Amino acid sequence: MKEQIQVMISEEEVNARISEIAAQISEDFKGEEILVIGILRGGVYFCTELTKKITVPVILDFMEASSYGAGTESSGQVHITKDLIEDIAGKHVIVVEDIVDTGRTLRLLLENLKARGPKSLKLCTLLDKPQRRVVEVQVDYNGFVIPNKFVIGYGMDYAQKYRNLPYIGVVEGE
Repeated sequence: MKEQIQVMISEEEVNARISEIAAQISEDFKGEEILVIGILRGGVYFCTELTKKITVPVILDFMEASSYGAGTESSGQVHITKDLIEDIAGKHVIVVEDIVDTGRTLRLLLENLKARGPKSLKLCTLLDKPQRRVVEVQVDYNGFVIPNKFVIGYGMDYAQKYRNLPYIGVVEGE
């Protein structure tokens, strides 16, 4: 490990906040069943820990999408690289993402999901970077609002490394 990593949000803080979000979701959907869609790859760590703590029945599915193609700017169209197995029509759906940044891909993905006829559609994110927002996205359950820094850990990577860190860190010099 060559990079120097500074802890931004400790493992204990992350775990405590996930418990709080799970309790809020459980209260909001008391007596209901929810379908949770984890957004791959980064969202898998947060999604797994979150769903373990939710007390209402959970159906779990995963999706992977991009609007970037080979470039660094959004193409304006979402490309689904892994679609859902579950039918979401008429169900309470919560999309679980690791981080909301510009909002481009996520907004397109939410529009795609809304067209599939869910009973309700909510967005839950571990991290939110509002300073980077280019398009408006409604975040219903938010873990932490963070400054515009490149973060790793808890599913987020640096050159595909460090996703498995149990805390949110910043690579020094980035």
